[in-house]
Amino acid sequence: MAVYKIIEIVGTSKDSWEDAAKQALATASKSLEDLRIAEVVKQDVTIEEGKVTSFRVRLNISFKYRE
Repeated sequence: MAVYKIIEIVGTSKDSWEDAAKQALATASKSLEDLRIAEVVKQDVTIEEGKVTSFRVRLNISFKYRE
């Protein structure tokens, strides 16, 4: 039987929500092992002078917990 830990991360991108999620997971995978599931919790954008300047994605990710 396995135990998994869940944490929340936020990714940003100037291009899209999908790219923001990919960037966040790519960064997280550098220091976390055995990533299993990523769940999009929230999406939003930042706006400057009436234009979208970046996309943000909040993710819950799970990875295998080691004792």
